[in-house]
Amino acid sequence: MDQTPRSRFSVIDIVKTPLVVAVALIVFLLFLGEYLSPGFASGQQILRLLIVAALMGIVAAGQNLVILGGREGIDLSVGGVVSLAAIIAGNLMAGENSGIVLAIVGCLAAGALVGLINGIGVTLLRIPPLVMTLGMLGVLQGLLVVIRNGIPSGRAAPGLSQFVTQPFLLGLPGIIWLWIVIGICMAFLLGRTMIGYRIYAIGSNEQAAFMAGMPVKTTRILLFVLSGMFAAVAGICLLGYSGSSFANVGEQYMLPSIIAVVFGGTPLSGGKGGYTGTMAGAILLTVLQSILTTINIDESGRQMVFGATLLLLMLFYGRGKALRA
Repeated sequence: MDQTPRSRFSVIDIVKTPLVVAVALIVFLLFLGEYLSPGFASGQQILRLLIVAALMGIVAAGQNLVILGGREGIDLSVGGVVSLAAIIAGNLMAGENSGIVLAIVGCLAAGALVGLINGIGVTLLRIPPLVMTLGMLGVLQGLLVVIRNGIPSGRAAPGLSQFVTQPFLLGLPGIIWLWIVIGICMAFLLGRTMIGYRIYAIGSNEQAAFMAGMPVKTTRILLFVLSGMFAAVAGICLLGYSGSSFANVGEQYMLPSIIAVVFGGTPLSGGKGGYTGTMAGAILLTVLQSILTTINIDESGRQMVFGATLLLLMLFYGRGKALRA
């Protein structure tokens, strides 16, 4: 007699799992898109959606780490870093493959520097993450306007464009393989390393982690540095996808990167969650955005939908208390 309740509760738990919900919604939206626009769920279209989702997912990887670290951690500067990296990469490459390595090094250094400043402001100066990263976003936006005044800047190297858009291995573009590798590395980092243990411990209970002798400040600074570097990688790949860059090209990733993390089951309180769900959340948002474009919803309308989606997610997943050590 007691087996039936356990079975029922098990099914309920599965249904409430954010990853399961995200995958179910992805399938539903693909069918809906195919109904609204025949060919929406074709193999070629799904491949294009995965490329766009990979760009968002790479940005969300860094966002995921910052949020997992707790203390209402959030990085609103990722859009500015994406734009900055795209412009730096475009200028250093100037349409030549010989500039790819220098561009990658320069962009990663720029992203790490922005993350370092964010991390120092949050940990040492005790500025709230929301305020610190929003201020940094304003600084980056002003810097980009000064540099290029919104004019397209630089060109992607042919090798980079091929890596992002053309089949690389088993018919999949290189950026999708890069995203898979990032997903594997994130799973290993969070689940198999001391740094991952510290991230969850600090996000769950910062005071307890500090009393246990963990380097709380150093770890939190590292999370912001990694967030900046992931955003820089996304900026490089975005340049390869579009061919050129604009001053505000990365703004589209700020809000969706947060929604993807929350949709994947990581509450904004931090301390629990992972990156697998975030990857599914990035795919879900990309499919949703494509459907909104299909039914002729403009950019402002899409932002309203994303904002409402985040509020709804906060009601279901984002308000949960972090785990306590």
